[in-house]
Amino acid sequence: MARIGGRNSALAWFVGLVCAGVVVTLVVLAEPAIPMATQLVGDTLRGSAPKPAPTPTRTPDAVTTSTPECHALYSEALWSELTQRAGGDPVQDASPPAASIASLTTALAPQVRVSCTFTGTNTGRIATTVSDVAPDAADIARATLEAGGFACAAFGDGVRCEHDAADGVEEQTIRDGVWIASTFSGWHPSRYTDRMVRQVWPD
Repeated sequence: MARIGGRNSALAWFVGLVCAGVVVTLVVLAEPAIPMATQLVGDTLRGSAPKPAPTPTRTPDAVTTSTPECHALYSEALWSELTQRAGGDPVQDASPPAASIASLTTALAPQVRVSCTFTGTNTGRIATTVSDVAPDAADIARATLEAGGFACAAFGDGVRCEHDAADGVEEQTIRDGVWIASTFSGWHPSRYTDRMVRQVWPD
């Protein structure tokens, strides 16, 4: 090949060596940053993947119920006993008081606060209704219930009456303008009414 005029071989070699040295120097200086760059790329790729939704946590001590009005009628011990057998909270609605003597409901004209019905997972049913009635309702109820075969006894300024029948037990409690009507079929927890009325009348 013909040599290009005016080109200095020694100078060309010198310039080539200088360029090579610069490249080597840059590679040496960049080497420590290679692992960091690799990690950065990996983190970026991992960060773009969707993250699983966090598992919701429940506070063990929290008391939750979908039937707060019913829950307020019972102590925690009785509520636990009832809901365990029923497999959950009761049916809460505004059903009228259960009374085998229809004239009692007519005479007392109750304003229903809440009705709570527990149904056992295997057998048994409890229905309780709390209503507001007139101040003299206890006297009217006692006369009506005793005439219908109920056994009644004084309860403070009011009255408690009970009747056993083939299809279950019926208890009627009236005091201070409040009527608690309960029916039990195949399931009657020990001292149910005694334990419940303490929530309604704490004294």
